[in-house]
Amino acid sequence: MLYNLAIYFYLMGVAIASLFDRKVRTMWRGERAAFDILKQKVDPSANYVWFHAASLGEFEQGRPLMEHLRRKHPEYKILLTFFSPSGYEVRKNYEGADIICYLPLDTPINAIRFLRLIRPVKAFLIKYEFWYNYLHILKHRNVPVYSVSSIFRPSQVFFRWYGGAYRGVLRCITHFYVQNETSRELLNGLGIDCVTVTGDTRFDRVLRIKEQSKILPVVESFRRGCPHVFVAGSSWPPDEDIFIRYFLQHPEWKVIIAPHKIDEDHLQQIEQKLSGRRVVRYTHTDDKGASGAECMIIDCFGLLSSIYHYGDVAYVGGGFGVGIHNILEAAVWNVPVFFGPNNSHFQEAQVMKDGNGGLEISTYEDFEVQMNRLSSDDTYLKDLGERAGQFVKSKAGATQRVLESVNLL
Repeated sequence: MLYNLAIYFYLMGVAIASLFDRKVRTMWRGERAAFDILKQKVDPSANYVWFHAASLGEFEQGRPLMEHLRRKHPEYKILLTFFSPSGYEVRKNYEGADIICYLPLDTPINAIRFLRLIRPVKAFLIKYEFWYNYLHILKHRNVPVYSVSSIFRPSQVFFRWYGGAYRGVLRCITHFYVQNETSRELLNGLGIDCVTVTGDTRFDRVLRIKEQSKILPVVESFRRGCPHVFVAGSSWPPDEDIFIRYFLQHPEWKVIIAPHKIDEDHLQQIEQKLSGRRVVRYTHTDDKGASGAECMIIDCFGLLSSIYHYGDVAYVGGGFGVGIHNILEAAVWNVPVFFGPNNSHFQEAQVMKDGNGGLEISTYEDFEVQMNRLSSDDTYLKDLGERAGQFVKSKAGATQRVLESVNLL
């Protein structure tokens, strides 16, 4: 069929691209190694529940379910697969799963081999993942498949005039747990009624992260005595060009920058843009050095969700590129959150910028106007932050609703 032909062409393209692109090469090698990992680690006598997440964001949505399953149902083992290196390479040592590997590309042969090795008793696909061959084989084997925190839009292939050949894959899903009413209505329009609006499990996850946040003495020393601290998380150069320009002119603010890419070239670029300010890198300083600095660059992974706690205003990057990163990790700390214009596919951003603590910007001038108001009006700053935090709290509970429906409490 046309789908499988396209997959084989894609496979050829990935093989060629892997010769020139390190990220693609990492993914290519990881997919090829997946069957070796499975052969070594699969326990033939175990009952596996399979979770698949495309990348890191989807992993965070599935994580509350995996952790509950780990605690309450030790009779199951957990297989976690990723499609993207940005998920696998960060979470390949995650202790909440028994086996972690890349998902082999969705060819008929790969799908058959994979499912013969695992023989899952249930499968959870997070948000967007709908692989034709895997899903049809799972349905043929009567394995329950759940789509969790999924969200649908009219522009997706399933709902276009030319999408008929691919709509059948949706009928392989046992039940959809969708984020909003629009998604339910779109699926109902295709005659798919096994749909429940549960919300997004990420809200439960960020609330849990807040409870488990780390105390960071170096950041506390940096923060001490300063009336206002600005935290930029997952920033890219276009983001940095905007907010750094502002803070070069406003030394009354201290700035913490946790860039999305932590490599020496990018770190040096940030330092050059901050020329004239006292800058330290997190891993290169101590309490004394941090207390005398005006800007701190977080040059390691794993701290960002805790660092937002030390800010009065947050900025989440990616909105001038492929899309914003996780704004909920910042909002949960009761702080206003800035983000760029590429956010239309992020439901939480659409709600937050409508008076719930989110501040969309497209230009430096947008940022300057909003920052000037936040700097001069503490009541406005506090109110906007409280709205952000309340928004996150009001959306909690999706994990519980999914578990009740699947009967895994």
